[in-house]
Amino acid sequence: MGSGSRFGEMPLFSEFYEALNGRTPFPWQDRLANEVADLGRWPAEVGVPTGLGKTACLDIAVWWLASQAERAPSERTAPTRIWWLVNRRLLVDSTADHAEHISKALHDGEGDALRAVGARLHSLSAATSSSPLDVIRLRGGVAARRPKDPSHPAILLSTIPMYGSRLLFRGYGTSRAMRPIDAALAGTDSLLLVDEAHLARHLMRLVSALGDCTQRAERILEGARSWPQVVALTATGDASEGDRFNLDEDDEANGIVQQRLDAAKPVALEVHTGKPENRLAEAAAQLLSDTSRASSCLVFANTPQTARAVFTLLRKRFRAEKADTMLLTGRTREREAERIRTRILDRVDGMAAKRNADAKRQRHLIVVATQTLEVGADIDAEYMVTQACGVRALTQRLGRLNRLGHFGHARGVYVHTPAPKKAGAEGWPVYGSEPGTVLERLEKASEDTTGDVDLSPREVAAALGEPLDDPGRAPEVLDGLLWEWVKTTTPPPGEAPVEPYFSGISGSDYSVSVTWRSHIPISGERLWPRVFDREVVGVPIGEFRDALDGTEQVHRLESDQLTVESVELRNIRPGDTVLLPSDEGRLDEFGWNPEASSPVVDMSIPERGLALDEEAIRRLGGVSLDESVETETGPVPLRRLLKRALGDVGDDEEIDKAQRREAAKHIQEVLLRSTPRGWKKSEWEAAVSGLDPEVVSVPREVSRLRRSVFDGNEQRSDELDETSLSPAATHLDQHGEAVGTLSGRIASRLGLNPVFVDGVRRAGWWHDLGKADARFQRWLDPSGDSADGGGSFLLAKSHMPKSRWNATRDAAGWPRGGRHEALSARLVGSWLEGHRDEFESPLADLLLHLVISHHGSGRPLIPPARDDASGNVTSEIEGAAVEAPADLSIIDWDQPARFRRLNRRFGPWGLALLETILRQADHSVSSATTVPELEAGS
Repeated sequence: MGSGSRFGEMPLFSEFYEALNGRTPFPWQDRLANEVADLGRWPAEVGVPTGLGKTACLDIAVWWLASQAERAPSERTAPTRIWWLVNRRLLVDSTADHAEHISKALHDGEGDALRAVGARLHSLSAATSSSPLDVIRLRGGVAARRPKDPSHPAILLSTIPMYGSRLLFRGYGTSRAMRPIDAALAGTDSLLLVDEAHLARHLMRLVSALGDCTQRAERILEGARSWPQVVALTATGDASEGDRFNLDEDDEANGIVQQRLDAAKPVALEVHTGKPENRLAEAAAQLLSDTSRASSCLVFANTPQTARAVFTLLRKRFRAEKADTMLLTGRTREREAERIRTRILDRVDGMAAKRNADAKRQRHLIVVATQTLEVGADIDAEYMVTQACGVRALTQRLGRLNRLGHFGHARGVYVHTPAPKKAGAEGWPVYGSEPGTVLERLEKASEDTTGDVDLSPREVAAALGEPLDDPGRAPEVLDGLLWEWVKTTTPPPGEAPVEPYFSGISGSDYSVSVTWRSHIPISGERLWPRVFDREVVGVPIGEFRDALDGTEQVHRLESDQLTVESVELRNIRPGDTVLLPSDEGRLDEFGWNPEASSPVVDMSIPERGLALDEEAIRRLGGVSLDESVETETGPVPLRRLLKRALGDVGDDEEIDKAQRREAAKHIQEVLLRSTPRGWKKSEWEAAVSGLDPEVVSVPREVSRLRRSVFDGNEQRSDELDETSLSPAATHLDQHGEAVGTLSGRIASRLGLNPVFVDGVRRAGWWHDLGKADARFQRWLDPSGDSADGGGSFLLAKSHMPKSRWNATRDAAGWPRGGRHEALSARLVGSWLEGHRDEFESPLADLLLHLVISHHGSGRPLIPPARDDASGNVTSEIEGAAVEAPADLSIIDWDQPARFRRLNRRFGPWGLALLETILRQADHSVSSATTVPELEAGS
């Protein structure tokens, strides 16, 4: 590196790493970075033991991408998106924290090395952004945000199911319309760093198999960026020597590496016949009773049920003044997890690897956990007890015991109990028959050492031997199945589930996402606010059904992730998002607990606001709707105030906006005086005092008080024409020009063939032409100031209040469910009829498809609307007048064949990427208050 440029000197990796982390890299980190840069690719496997800084692979990937910023986009080999994949939801995720640190450091740009890397990353993005590097977490079963620009560098931290479902066009928690975008972002221009890849073997094989399926397709991106590059990060992998990156003699000579490789980890072997929870709790208690000072102990259980049982026993054994006892499983919401995480990572009394090992604790810290702490957690315990498990799992668990080699007194206990009888030939839960072999090997190692077994990182592989875990089978992806999955607009009934293809037949994650709300709409109404990933808990579907046995109907979200429907419990499917009333219970301070009966905090209130609904306020508790409230006109029952705030008054009474606001203020004051069960007083007061007393009323949604500090980024469904609402009215020609220009710029920055750059640019110019329909213009502008009312312009966006949207549509005569993009495609098709010589059939197909699909429909059909319009819609393309029938009941029966031809030519993910470029450009332009100025064709 080291070459000068318009961005300044490109730093060596060692310079970048030190500027970022405040220390020099380990020899292996520097060597791997330089090999990747020299060869232009990663090794198939990085076999570095846990505790030696594997998260630096993120630093390497970011630095490598920045080092190629001055290449022509078509010559780049470094992918734009860096995915860090783990097999399960992590609640103590040091990798995610490090990714956030990288992003912030590059944004702040303190020092030449960080400024140079940040400037290079900024230059890759087509749209302006405040940060050179996005960081996005996809952890629950509900979609969070996604990169807004496919050319913008990003780190995405995801579980295997969240990534795998996106790759197969069935993204968990993603609306039908957004599935193609998520598939494109997962399946193109991506580097997959798979942490502890032995837990993701089915996914890695799936990625390879899907790549083989599309080998004949025309590449939208050049070379290695056209399909995900997969790197396995595991010390217990099985790659060949030539494909595996290992430590070498320089690492062995490094003092810190030596200390961590030889960290004391003597482990005692205990074999018992009783219940595993009893012996796990007893072993932990014995370890702590033998120490003379307050210490930390980590207890690993194999299932959430066993973990909770151990936690209950230890809490009874140790009073609060002697020990803090915590439970951590993957079935925890972010609110509760944050409190647990804060305690575990406390720099004095916690278990963080960065904690001063000599610091004196006030009391013991006991953490009972499942596999959620096996990976991604930079914690360092003095003592550890583990339930019998497999070779790889035990190796990972040991990585959390005396991780940095600071505790000479560290000890562990391995507790082996017989396999449950009900398991039969399957052996032990989670690990099958492998714990039996692990027991034999540990017993042999114990005989050789006449005592505890040395399981330090240097010795663990020799003691435990080769892993024997069997990932089981996964079904083969057939072309017919893939074709069904890419049809995202109208998924076929009874389609094959995607889970077995990335998790295996026996390991599929058949779970539901559960959230708790004080307001649950009736069927057919829309949930407000949308469910966000931090408020959900993933629960196995069988366990969920058992917990709610006897409940006839439950509420779930439809495929748009917005509309509520009531279904029988037996009809709940894997991947569903289920709504439980906040007074239902089944969640405690440590997560999902079917036995819990206390009310659950509705996390949407501090995030977004309060639903003004009698049932919602009743569920919150703390106040009675019959309670009288003192007002300027005397005492008024709270129920009556609620009706006044909603404008629900008698025929002989009138109420204006100011009076409704005054009623809402009184409600707010009453709520402030009482803290509902489950809430901390400070938490409740912050949530209620932050409400704007302006009542927001929207058709098909509950009226509410929103947070006064509202970021405006709440996602709207791309399937609805509500995306035609924006902070400011926008002229149709300006909007089309801006979207076309940004689409072309994104395509250029990604390195697309100039023909495709021109195609997406033209599609961007023309995507909203159908809005020229007189009915749509009346909908956008009831005042008649636009061209339909005699003005000189057409509108693409309206700034009318959302509350008037449906009523205004009805008055304008635009049919419910009508799609303006269907008219846009007809107009473009009419223009193409007169320009056949300029456009070969494939490019004409692409233009039409990009216009049709810019709201996620047309894969393969746009559903018709009930309409009897007899006239035409007219517009202008490149100076030529064009017209087409305005009847929205007409179906484009050519679209399914067109869609299939394009999938065959570009592959499912290549076509989805072309759609994504246009759609995300449209989103970016639509969310701006002014039309951005962009250099045309850049």
